[in-house]
Amino acid sequence: MPGYPRVYPPSLEASEGPPATVRVQLGELLPLVALAHRKNYLWLRDFLEDEVAITEDLYGVLKAFYQTRPSA
Repeated sequence: MPGYPRVYPPSLEASEGPPATVRVQLGELLPLVALAHRKNYLWLRDFLEDEVAITEDLYGVLKAFYQTRPSA
């Protein structure tokens, strides 16, 4: 059973949009979101339109992965 995600105080740096209220490591978040998606928990749908902030390097990797992934 995974432990609880660690919560960090919001950053004091200025950013576009509303500041994040909770910070978690991606490695702690992904298993929880993947489980909720796999089990089709309805509450996950409530957050599908929410925006998340990611680093530029992660965005680049995800974009490249999306463009080169093999088709099913």
